[in-house]
Amino acid sequence: VYFKRWSAQLCNTSVIYLRRRKLRTDVAAAFPNLSPEQLTEFIPNKEELNVIKIYTHKGEAVTVYTNNKNPVLFEIEKALYPTVYTLWAYPDLLPAFSTWPPVLQKLAGGADLMLPGVAVPSSGFPQVERGTLCAITLLGNRAPVAVGVANMSTTEMLAAGMKGKGFAILHTYLDYLWELGDKSSPPTLAPSVADPAEKESAEDEEEQEPVISCMADPLQHVDIADLSLKEQDGCARLMGKEELDGNRAPERAEDDSAEVQSEAEDSRTPQEQMDELFNQCFFHALKCKVKKSDLPLLTSTFLRSHMVSCCPAGQQLDIKKSSYKKFSKFLQCMQHQKILQVKELNKGVESIVEVDWKHPDIKAFMVPEGFSSATAAQESKTEDREQSYHAPEIIPLYGVSAKMIPLFQESGHRKGSILSSSEVRNIVINYVKANELVDEANKNFVKVNAILCDCLLDKSEQDEITNLKWDDLLSRCLERLQPLHQVTFFGQEPIVRKGNIEPISITIAQRSSNKKVTIIKNLELYGLDPQCVANILQQRVQASATITPVPGTKDRVQVQIQGNQIHHLAKMLLEEYQLPRKYIQGLEKAPKPGRKK
Repeated sequence: VYFKRWSAQLCNTSVIYLRRRKLRTDVAAAFPNLSPEQLTEFIPNKEELNVIKIYTHKGEAVTVYTNNKNPVLFEIEKALYPTVYTLWAYPDLLPAFSTWPPVLQKLAGGADLMLPGVAVPSSGFPQVERGTLCAITLLGNRAPVAVGVANMSTTEMLAAGMKGKGFAILHTYLDYLWELGDKSSPPTLAPSVADPAEKESAEDEEEQEPVISCMADPLQHVDIADLSLKEQDGCARLMGKEELDGNRAPERAEDDSAEVQSEAEDSRTPQEQMDELFNQCFFHALKCKVKKSDLPLLTSTFLRSHMVSCCPAGQQLDIKKSSYKKFSKFLQCMQHQKILQVKELNKGVESIVEVDWKHPDIKAFMVPEGFSSATAAQESKTEDREQSYHAPEIIPLYGVSAKMIPLFQESGHRKGSILSSSEVRNIVINYVKANELVDEANKNFVKVNAILCDCLLDKSEQDEITNLKWDDLLSRCLERLQPLHQVTFFGQEPIVRKGNIEPISITIAQRSSNKKVTIIKNLELYGLDPQCVANILQQRVQASATITPVPGTKDRVQVQIQGNQIHHLAKMLLEEYQLPRKYIQGLEKAPKPGRKK
């Protein structure tokens, strides 16, 4: 597959009219099945059509044409190829061959499609020649999931007994070219049936071939989370009909053993079942979702975006119902087993910095076959795990300092005790009432005794102030306590940190040739992965985004993206992620309407 790894560079923002007309001519020549109306819809006259130059992992230059932020065509050595987004709109654009859903995992991992993995329809294959561009679909759905070039003609395939390499795959659903678009899932398009007799024949075959019929639904056995891009197999091989027949008995035996296992699971305590669920989702996420390039990975992102999406339908991860009680303790247990390594790169923020993918437990883990297709389908429709983001709950707290001990010791608190603002208020009010310090002449004032004088007044004020208003009394008290804050990320135990939380900082910097860049800092403090934010911004604004170290700090990074992108950031942080405005600094630097960015 060409698009397992690549880097992108925006060549120009739109295709000029002459080039657009030439492109329409080239498309018409490459895909003669398109009607004039479809051609005009495909290459519109007025809508913005962008050109991006990307480089494959082999260093080959590829030109990509995008429309409405979705890649629609890519060009290699002056030959045009449609993307899966285009084929979903025009599913009959190319001759199509079907395969079984489990094969998609291999194709997305970089494998070519072998002939044993091609399903033979009752109506026969479409007639193609060697080198013909073809679409690859999954049984039960006419929406293509891959684009490839035939290595043999139809006649040669049949003459070879359906053995050998059938198609050289160029692009698949779930590869990096697909990720350049909106990451939507394939639509469900019913297979075309020639006549009712053929339909009845197909139904009869399904009844006689239970193993194949159970794969007819492309989402029934394919979990989007399972379709990892880490596979390095040179080819995708699926067992032939003889092997399939020979393996039916073991499959039935596996089903029986699965039933026995489910009965055994029912006999376990709820805590043991939750422990097992956490282990299953943990290994599932490491094996199929997390890549080496994702590291270091925030532990909150790992739980929220990777493990939760691996949870089977009808079940929910709840760390409090497990024996671990805290997710950090669960990760410590895995660290003791030398599966991964966790470090606190920022104060109070832990990240996974290393994973041993060769660990026997990861290699031995088998992804559950009955994994929820609904969960997989829902995940595939979200943008890079970020729509499931939950803004952390942030609560300001206060620590009792040495100077304030006399005021709080009557209520049983000592130095270092952590209190909320309401608790501080109640303690002060009770103290005032217990010591009869409310001014009888004016109940809006509190008389200052020796303890209040020492705790709340400066030396210059101690001889002058004898009464304080309630509001002044409480504000002075809060000012003299040690500031703290508590952050609670979704599905995790609260974390208490010293000081006030730093806001997400957005600044605009000037670069050479009067170019501007937008710099975003402190995303990690709010449970946001800087790399994920950079990827989403890059796709939305079609501009270069990079991750760079924060100057003068260790293990802290910032997102840098070309242009003044504060409008896009404001929409993302305030509307999509629901972060309070008070925790975002720099939104006022957005470009004024009608002015040049």
